[in-house]
Order: sequence, then structure tokens, then C-alpha cells
Amino acid sequence: GAAQSGTVGAGPLHASARAAIQSSKASRLSPLQEKMAKKLQGAHFRMLNEELYTTPSSAAVDLFEKDKSLFEAYHLGFREQTKRWPQNPVDIIIKELKKLPKSTVVADLGCGDARVAEVLPNKVHSFDLVAQNERVVACDISKVPLKDGGANAVVLSLALMGTNYDEFLREAHRLIPINGKVYVAEVRSRVEHVLEDFTAMLETMGFRVDKCDTSNTMFIMLFLTKIGKFDGRYEAPPLKACQYKKR
Repeated sequence: GAAQSGTVGAGPLHASARAAIQSSKASRLSPLQEKMAKKLQGAHFRMLNEELYTTPSSAAVDLFEKDKSLFEAYHLGFREQTKRWPQNPVDIIIKELKKLPKSTVVADLGCGDARVAEVLPNKVHSFDLVAQNERVVACDISKVPLKDGGANAVVLSLALMGTNYDEFLREAHRLIPINGKVYVAEVRSRVEHVLEDFTAMLETMGFRVDKCDTSNTMFIMLFLTKIGKFDGRYEAPPLKACQYKKR
């Protein structure tokens, strides 16, 4: 069932999340200690993952404001997971963004460690729940501190996490002018069962789906162009919480 907001934020998890982070940074761990540390990180990642997928983004903001180490614990686990993927979707998006003029202003919503801003010469506004480095502005990505039309392209790479994920897409629409671009990557198991309804929602919102790439075994990519005004009469299909297997 859905995780209750705040259940993950209990004291013992906070303490053990910090322990997992410290163990990941520690050198000279024995093979057994390293194995146990990775299992602990994996357990925290799965718990946090369920919380983030089954609550609205406002609950995630509250969770990470109480203890920023939980965000770091989540991203440690996330990096371990994506290491096993044949490709990271953000690298595909970066390749697409490089085809655009260098004057293109990019908004990266749910940016993690802001790799897009690190790699591209363009002006990139990077937003996530917690600022992992100086490139990131901490905020709820359903309402980012950027003016209407403040970007030409928006990135949502594995970022449609809250139950209010449609509000992130509405925000993407607000941030770009007509003919602006949006690059969406989402875990395959999360959207493939409702892909037709999902693309219908995007079209109702005022986007054209230029490409829907289902060739990757791990994720689906959607390349969008804003072609019309936002229409709030869409229906947002419920996406599956992304379940990562125990290792």
C-alpha cells in the first residue's frame, strides 16, 4: 500500500541513513563490511523510493527538510541502481540538448547532482528538493522560482516521482514559450501500462509528442514540443510506484 507521509522520517532511519552514507565514504572496509554497507544503503533507497513515489512532492520537501542526509542516502542508492543500466537517460538528453543553439536556456527539474549544468555550456537552471551542490536551487519542482517563459527547454529525467507528477509537467509548460522543448525520461515499468493515456494527457496539456522511444529496456523517453496553451481538462493516469529489486 501507499507509504504514509513521515513514516520514513523516523529517528532510527535517520541515524542509519547517516551511517550508510559514512560507510560509503569510508576507506579500508573489509569485503564483508562493504557488502553489509551496500545492503543497508539498498534498504534505505527502497524505503525512500516508495515514500517519494506514493506521496505528493510537498511531503517529500518536508521529509528532506527535516534531514538532508536522507536525500543523500536516496541518491547514493539511485547511483548504485543506474550503474547497472546500459545507459543513463540523462546522457541521452544531454546529447539532444547539444543539438540546440548554445543560447538555449535549460531548466532541469529534479536534477539530482545537476549533471546537465555541469556538462553543457548553456545557461542551466537546476532544481531539486535538496541542493546537493552550488549549481542546484532547492524547491518543490511543482513550483520553481523561475518566471513564465524563463527557459527554452525543460528536462525531467526520472523526475516524475510524486503523486502530483502532472504538476511538474504543467510547470514545464509554464517555463517555455511556444515551440519550446521538453525531454522526459521515466522508468519503463512506471508508465508502460498507461503509455497511451499518458501521451494523451501530454497532448491535452498543449504538447506535441515528437518522439516516444521505447527501445530501452529500463526507461521510456518522450521528446515534446509546446504547441498550445495549457488545458487543465486532462486526466492524469496513475503511474506505478517504481520498485527496485533487492540485490
